[in-house]
Amino acid sequence: MGLLVIVLAAGYGAGAGMLLPRAAYRLSVEPGDAWRAHCPDGHVLRGWLGPARCRPPGAPPAHGYGRRAAFTAVLTAGICALLGAGVGARPEVVAYAGLAPLLVLLALVDRDVHRLPDVLTLPLAAGVAALLGAAALLPGAAGSWLLALLGGGALGAAYSVLHLINPAGMGRGDVKLALSLGVALGWYGWGVWAAGAYLGLVYGALYGLATVLLRSGGMRQGFAFGPFMAAGALTGVLLGGFGA
Repeated sequence: MGLLVIVLAAGYGAGAGMLLPRAAYRLSVEPGDAWRAHCPDGHVLRGWLGPARCRPPGAPPAHGYGRRAAFTAVLTAGICALLGAGVGARPEVVAYAGLAPLLVLLALVDRDVHRLPDVLTLPLAAGVAALLGAAALLPGAAGSWLLALLGGGALGAAYSVLHLINPAGMGRGDVKLALSLGVALGWYGWGVWAAGAYLGLVYGALYGLATVLLRSGGMRQGFAFGPFMAAGALTGVLLGGFGA
């Protein structure tokens, strides 16, 4: 059963990952700008999901822009497979693996423009809370929905404080993402919550330190912190899943 869950999760992740490049390109805009409606050559983009390739009627063969679908498919499949292995055949695997592509999309957008759009962070928070709530009603669930909700509120509050202390270093998007990640981590208890939250900070700090050391002029600008928050949460969920 465990191997089947991993295979199904990986297959789902690969399929969902192939749909992310166009959305990542369209959403990767500066705050206040409208979502991209045209490819780099000015052709109208139709739809939000799918590979980032443009083939207008009567034009030469399709050309690509943004990230390749193969990259996002492999990345998302790997993350979903890890979640399938860690969580196993328990009801909460649907919440974790099911919403992983949305988290990958957020990380891609944040990596490109240092922005975590509300159109992604808020549905993610609602989705993980709803799906874990449903999982808690099913037999075999290994977590607590109450702790998940408390974890979301606690991590959101902690990042709100960090944002107030240093708005330039911790954006409002990070605070909203923390709500989702806190729910996901809190499901397995406060130990997992603390590990995932702490590791996200550690990963980001290590990247920042490496950037300073590798650049002779030091770090001239900030970096996207969302991917490191997501990586810390993924590590925490895996620890909680294997431990459960």
